Amino acid sequence: MYKVASLQVAITDQETRAERLTRVENLLDQCAGARLILLPEIWHVGYFSFEDYEAGSETLTGATISRIAAKAKQHNAYILAGSMVEKAAEGLFNTSVLLNPKGEVIASYRKIHLFGYNSAEKELLRPGFHVVTVETELGVLGLSTCYDLRFPELFRSMVDKGAEVFLVCSAWPYPRVEHWVALNQVRAFENQCFLISSNCAGVNRGRPFMGRSSVVDPWGTVLATAGDRECIVKAEIDISQVAAARREFPPLQDRMLKGQG
Repeated sequence: MYKVASLQVAITDQETRAERLTRVENLLDQCAGARLILLPEIWHVGYFSFEDYEAGSETLTGATISRIAAKAKQHNAYILAGSMVEKAAEGLFNTSVLLNPKGEVIASYRKIHLFGYNSAEKELLRPGFHVVTVETELGVLGLSTCYDLRFPELFRSMVDKGAEVFLVCSAWPYPRVEHWVALNQVRAFENQCFLISSNCAGVNRGRPFMGRSSVVDPWGTVLATAGDRECIVKAEIDISQVAAARREFPPLQDRMLKGQG
């Protein structure tokens, strides 16, 4: 068993990026004892602050990741630092970053499915192409971001790469509450994995986020969740339950189209 914590960070237009980073560091200090901590999608800039993407972009060795890495070391925790607008030679990406307890970047994932519905993300950013899982002492962790939840083939691909825990950073807005709640559970139970999500709260450029960050077990049972205000969602998970669920109930073994989608 180990403790996990999902930071449901409130995004507001009245706060500078520097102020928000300092506030997030303080929230991380409230997660002492958690082995795995998650932050949401593009929390540093604000997902709907499209005009700030270029100015707020950073490399994976920039100030934001460096300061979150210091907190990983301080609290001896794995931290999914949420996603950031990554500045790379090829352009800008929506990139989530996983840090180990030494503060080292052990995985990064460039969001594959960019969102184009009432969003400029698809116009401003480039998509990633690689499915990312990483083996850790906490289990095999698979990385995904927000809109990815609507694409079951990504999560099944992560299972084929050994995933036992899905980590989802998100900036999911109102009104699609039912979709978010259902997909958090479905992606967990159809793949017999834990799923931990961190969604934004607050209001960014007039768009309210719906929160409801969650921890879901391999049977689709919600172990912990939240409303739509800033908070920390905490739970304990037992990674051995993944193998136990897969032994007891065998749909993954009964697949007929494995490797074809």
